[in-house]
Amino acid sequence: MRRIRLGRSVVEITELSFGAAALGNLFTEIGPEQAAATVDAAWDEGIRYFDTAPHYGLGLSERRLGEALRDRPRDAYAVSTKAGRLLDPLTPAETAARQGLSDGFAVPHTHRRRWDFSAGGIRRSIEDSLVRLGLDRIDVVYLHDPDDHGEAAFREGYPALEELRAEGVVGAIGAGMNQTAMLTRFLRETDVDAVLCAGRFTLLDDSALETLLPEAAARGRGVVIGGVFNSGLLADPRPGATYDYAAAPQPLLDRALRIRDVAAGHGVPLRAAALHHPLRHPAVAGVLVGARSPEEVRDAAARLRTPVPDGLWDDLRAEGLL
Repeated sequence: MRRIRLGRSVVEITELSFGAAALGNLFTEIGPEQAAATVDAAWDEGIRYFDTAPHYGLGLSERRLGEALRDRPRDAYAVSTKAGRLLDPLTPAETAARQGLSDGFAVPHTHRRRWDFSAGGIRRSIEDSLVRLGLDRIDVVYLHDPDDHGEAAFREGYPALEELRAEGVVGAIGAGMNQTAMLTRFLRETDVDAVLCAGRFTLLDDSALETLLPEAAARGRGVVIGGVFNSGLLADPRPGATYDYAAAPQPLLDRALRIRDVAAGHGVPLRAAALHHPLRHPAVAGVLVGARSPEEVRDAAARLRTPVPDGLWDDLRAEGLL
């Protein structure tokens, strides 16, 4: 699988990356054997970039990913995690009070998440992640969703990442968000190597084209695109499908169905078109796809290998769909 250098850093990622949120039991609980088999399948398909976060399953995703990669050659793969949410242990009373509550992850409530973009908080977050992952360095660290904490992220969190990069604890630094405005600000005002943008450069939402991607291209920074299926609608457009983790509005469902039909006319599955679309931009280093089973990993890799003719993009533009 093709490898791309992430911005101006020394870190290389594969054009298809493994999103490990599901290893933390996002929406559906999976067992440790399935988690390990899913990572094994990704490795067998040539994927060498794995993304996780403390937020995913209260550290469970990091632990499972670290265990699955433990016997792999360390220089053969890259791992990214995120900082900005600390995990604090709950008291027994707090644990009991939280039973039955859901945050999207089917995990016992033994810890609470706490926003912290202070310099000390960032360092503690990465130290904890190193322990959970079982690593002595992390290839990429993103500030995680600092939407409502921008001042602290720019004033303290980002400089802490710069120091950790200089110390060699971290190879590349950046921010990961579901919006483009603040990510563009990171590109303009800091020395980030890359940004992770979820859901904003897809067949249904190309808002990253306005400022984010041109800025990244002009400055030689890398962009990783997540959420290429917009949480489900572009994977399987049907009534009840989700868009950005909510029920898809009918106009968006209709548009997705039209895109699917145009792609089918070229013999291209919709999922293949959705995966290939972001990779056509020169600033995009790779696409990040979450998976909870070996079958989902193999499907994503197969869709990436599917040839997509230029005529498909021409027809989508002619139909006003791109």
